[in-house]
Amino acid sequence: MNNIKVFVTDKRKEKYWEEQSAGTRPQDDFIHVIKVYPELQEQALEGFGGAFTEAAAVCFDSLTEEAKQEFLAGCFGESGLKYNLGRIHMNSCDFSLGNYAYIEEGDTDLHTFDIAHDRKQIIPLVKKAMECHGGEELSLLVSPWSPPAFMKTNGEMNHGGKLKEEYYGLWADYYVRFLEEVRKEGLNIRYLTIQNEPEAVQTWDSCIYTAEEEGVFAVQYLIPALKKAGLDDIEVFIWDHNKENMYDRARGSFGVQGCRENVSGVAMHWYTGDHFDGIRAVKKAFPEKKVFFTEGCVEYSRFADSGEIQKAEMYAHDMLGNFKAGVEAFFDWNLLLSAEGGPNHVGNFCAAPIMCDGRGSIEKRLSYYYIGQFSRYIERGARQVMNTCYSDTLETVAFVNPDESRVVVILNRGEKDMPVYLCENGQGTALQVDAHTIRTVVYNK
Repeated sequence: MNNIKVFVTDKRKEKYWEEQSAGTRPQDDFIHVIKVYPELQEQALEGFGGAFTEAAAVCFDSLTEEAKQEFLAGCFGESGLKYNLGRIHMNSCDFSLGNYAYIEEGDTDLHTFDIAHDRKQIIPLVKKAMECHGGEELSLLVSPWSPPAFMKTNGEMNHGGKLKEEYYGLWADYYVRFLEEVRKEGLNIRYLTIQNEPEAVQTWDSCIYTAEEEGVFAVQYLIPALKKAGLDDIEVFIWDHNKENMYDRARGSFGVQGCRENVSGVAMHWYTGDHFDGIRAVKKAFPEKKVFFTEGCVEYSRFADSGEIQKAEMYAHDMLGNFKAGVEAFFDWNLLLSAEGGPNHVGNFCAAPIMCDGRGSIEKRLSYYYIGQFSRYIERGARQVMNTCYSDTLETVAFVNPDESRVVVILNRGEKDMPVYLCENGQGTALQVDAHTIRTVVYNK
């Protein structure tokens, strides 16, 4: 081990990504060991990012110029989270100011198709993020929450409903038009999910598909439309919902003829608990498929009373478990929210790692720094590698970056400080991982 660097976030001592020194010595601790095996490699990571919702864009426009630059650098710059991914919604979502679509009601020819709504605030924010990060390096995922109301069985964008079968082809063409228009704006669209949360009847924008319906729509309508338009470089993902059902859903959708051969992977959220074995089940049954974590947040409806340390540890715990189970990408939910946790057109408020303070400035929450313990040091193309750990009080994950540097993240959610001897091939370094802290160790072989 050479050039060892340790980066620490410790809320109680007001340390955030603080660099600490560490020395190397032969292994002399056979009890408190974390061992890293870089030759035992798993999935390659595609990166980290968050969602450019209308709420985030509205909040961004409320900031002072100084705060805008602080936000952009904090998310996409070298001094911040170094995000290289982003998610955008096609049509409105709950974190929009209201329901909207890109066509007039009843337009079955898409003659009125216009993304002017998104050009006002969302697309300009994405472009500023691209400039901060370096243009096309920022890769985007597109997700719809609902088709236009007339295409649905319930005649509205909210409260579930299903896509009418006679509009499957029109809805696929709608995707193509949207993708073409945003690519004209210079946005680097690389991924899409067929439907956000296709089993959830929500009071906000939502639409229901069975696994088979999603598979049929993908293979018979959407993917052929993408290929015809020359957009077949965009990777298509199914599900985009909670982890406990992801294997059942994948099995159902991939059972549709042609779906497994043409769909790139499975997307999922965290709102029903850990279910890391759900990820492993998909990876075992469909080893060629990617798995992306596409949304998670601290909901005020369930966690309004949780403290900042608990909120931050929720993020780190889920990220660690997801990566060890095989996830290739992490997309947080809203990049920025108001002090209230919105705006949201149905009052479905939540927390975000960066919040507005109501006076034109931003506040970086502890969860922001916990995410950074991963995103700042694990590079695109890094491979997750096997590691062992002596205690379940500590949660760990290890990666090898493309330049062969090693990254080990260690989380202690317990009440006691824990000694650690981190080692590879008989050489290592001694650390103390204090209670309720997170550490990232970066070293060369």
